[in-house]
Amino acid sequence: MSSTDDRATPAAPADDASAAPPAAPPASQQVDSELAWTPQVRDEGRKVRAGSRALVFKPSRLTIFAILVAVVGSTPLVFSLPWFWVVLVVPVAAIAWILRVRTTVDPETLVVRGPLSSRTVDWDDVRGLRIGSRSRISAVLGEDDDLVLPAVHARDLPALSVASGGRIADPAALTEVTDRAEDH
Repeated sequence: MSSTDDRATPAAPADDASAAPPAAPPASQQVDSELAWTPQVRDEGRKVRAGSRALVFKPSRLTIFAILVAVVGSTPLVFSLPWFWVVLVVPVAAIAWILRVRTTVDPETLVVRGPLSSRTVDWDDVRGLRIGSRSRISAVLGEDDDLVLPAVHARDLPALSVASGGRIADPAALTEVTDRAEDH
């Protein structure tokens, strides 16, 4: 039997005083009961803990790789025509946008950072959320005042609920409660 074999081997009897306390389960087997997962959070390996300070939603950095591949592929065309190199401004602007925009949510405030500006809103000023086209989320502030939340989608609402300290209700939890009420 090798030293890496994990099968149980009979151990020599030992007295109770020298017996070591049982080892804690490995980290992969420990369960955190205050963990909220959303598909995006799970896929990107981020965890949202109840009571955490802030959660940042930002565009996927993998998009930068796709832009760079497109730039490398278009290099012969860019340098073959005069003044066509100006087209390279578009990928640079797209990368700058990806690196700059984000939505930061904490229990007190909602911070939206756009390409050229930033806006901080207290949760008391938010009347609700609106789901727009392509499952984009906007915060409703007033009669005609919506604040688009970059990189936040409908699938992120459970994580948004936890990060906001419960100020926004989790629609998945509301659906489960409604389904249970209808069954009884």
